[in-house]
Amino acid sequence: MLKQNSYFDDQVQSVGFERNGLRASVGAIAPGTYRFDTAAPERMTVVSGVLFVKLPAAEEFSRFPAGTYFEVPGESAFEVRVDDASAYLCEYF
Repeated sequence: MLKQNSYFDDQVQSVGFERNGLRASVGAIAPGTYRFDTAAPERMTVVSGVLFVKLPAAEEFSRFPAGTYFEVPGESAFEVRVDDASAYLCEYF
């Protein structure tokens, strides 16, 4: 079953799904800066474009181009800055 989600006035959109018992979502992000809260640990893989990410406890944004990933602990928050439309895969653990 697919679940469509929209955040930040439709600037971030994703489709959630479950595969082999694990939850995941794929999405697209329009240019801007966004703050996301996490319930469970997540791994975000950049599929297209570049995400600039400020992880919990970080003071600055780090650059993650397509083909790279970052992990975020559960019960935390992180910021994403996007200069050009980008896409991601988010896996929830």
